[in-house]
Amino acid sequence: MSVLVYTESEQGKFKKVAFEVASYAKAVANQLGTTVTAIAINVSDTSQLGTYGVDKVLNVTNTQLDHFNAKIYANVIKQAAEKESAKVVIIGSSANSKYLAPLLAVELNAGYASNVIEAPSNISPFTVKRTAFTNKAFEFVQITTDVKIVGVSNNSFGLVESSGSDTAEAFSPSLAESGIKIESVDKVTGKVTIADAEIVVSAGRGLKGPENWGMIEELASVLGAATACSKPVSDLGWRPHSEHVGQTGKPVAANLYIAIGISGAIQHLAGINASKVKVVINTDSEAPFFKAADYGVVGDAFVVVPELIEKLKAFKAQQ
Repeated sequence: MSVLVYTESEQGKFKKVAFEVASYAKAVANQLGTTVTAIAINVSDTSQLGTYGVDKVLNVTNTQLDHFNAKIYANVIKQAAEKESAKVVIIGSSANSKYLAPLLAVELNAGYASNVIEAPSNISPFTVKRTAFTNKAFEFVQITTDVKIVGVSNNSFGLVESSGSDTAEAFSPSLAESGIKIESVDKVTGKVTIADAEIVVSAGRGLKGPENWGMIEELASVLGAATACSKPVSDLGWRPHSEHVGQTGKPVAANLYIAIGISGAIQHLAGINASKVKVVINTDSEAPFFKAADYGVVGDAFVVVPELIEKLKAFKAQQ
């Protein structure tokens, strides 16, 4: 009776979240006195999972699963859970995982807790701590069903190295019909995505226009970060809606979030509040973002950001 963990991947490689949920699954398995089994879909090399405590990998290889489909993926994970007699299933909190979670819960007749930030405080009854009210509060939730699904909040548990045997086993589940035909999926390659980024550089209307975004992209390039923007910027068409972060856009739980020329509307702050360290650069010392930030710079972005880029380049050159 293993703890089952769904390890997300893209283009044949594990996402960072895969290692975080594996670390969490190992912590749960230790409490239950059992092992960790991971399900990996179309990943060529699964050996890294052993570093984070995975004992067995069910490796699914099927070109029909190249494009994510919540219904089909949920059914595949269900079959893996039944094969392993898993009573606890661990998933992440990406958009894809949140899409499949309720479908998986129905398939397994399981209780589901989302946005979980810590290992269970109690096993009987199974009790987890999760964020609530857009990260403004915490609550302890008991999952009383026989099978339990835990959605781990991004960047909450961290990566914890632990020994695992990482035995790979081919797994060939039957594929359910979804009723949806995917013609094609077009994604930007070569850039860090907001979902996977440890650092996010975001800007708002203080940049005055799309022609000034070059320095934001340069700063992001130096830091190996993803670029993002506030809602007004995407509404104006300065940046694509895929970069809009906040309560009405994409949530951000980065290790470092840098906000440039963003005043800090409550909806924006709610969407990035889970980030560990928040830095704001703004000419207005009374901007609401300063109250939420860990570090703040009162200054003109057109002066501060270029200087910051040069300092970072010089620092990296010394390493």
